[in-house]
Amino acid sequence: MNKVDDNPSRAERAHATRELILTAAERLFAEHGVLAVSNRQVSEAAGQGNNTAVGYHFGTKADLVRAIARKHLAQIEERRQQVLAEIGDSTDVRDWLSCLVRPVTDHLAEVGSPTWFARFGAQVMTDPMLRPIIVGETQSSPSMVRVLAGLELCLQHLPDDVRAERFDMSRQLLVHMIAERERALADNTPTPRAGWRDAATGLVDALVGLWLAPVTTDS
Repeated sequence: MNKVDDNPSRAERAHATRELILTAAERLFAEHGVLAVSNRQVSEAAGQGNNTAVGYHFGTKADLVRAIARKHLAQIEERRQQVLAEIGDSTDVRDWLSCLVRPVTDHLAEVGSPTWFARFGAQVMTDPMLRPIIVGETQSSPSMVRVLAGLELCLQHLPDDVRAERFDMSRQLLVHMIAERERALADNTPTPRAGWRDAATGLVDALVGLWLAPVTTDS
């Protein structure tokens, strides 16, 4: 009778270590900011006695930030592709904005409280050195490319500068309103909406109002 080897392989141990580091880094970066957290602190929070574990498994801090983003964005991508299949070639701006918002909030709802990804994203987006990482990963998403194209088609009546301005406003709302709700849930403080689904509805309503607001032109 062959003896069953219950010991995990080296690859399995390495994968488990990487996951511990990703989780610890995401939480610390979300709560304290990326620059305020050292690789040593991440290693300790991940239960790693070797303070070089972060560098060994991920390389630079930028590489670690990218790995955290990719872990979540891959799951959000799957959700967004599903929503895209449902809305098809819609000409309703609300459909495209829902496709922008709901895959993110649905992902956070599934992960369960506490989550850190929204606050992590907000921290990274306010860091001029790290911001291009999130922007690049998001813009390379096939589903996001299609969402932005769908929005553009719905909003061709707006001047180019107004569209650019409102895209910037939308990004601020999307990043920071979701992060604020996540922070409130982590702190057990009241939130305007009971659940992530209702919160998404409120955010979509606000974004629809923003995009369909009248444009004032100087006479």
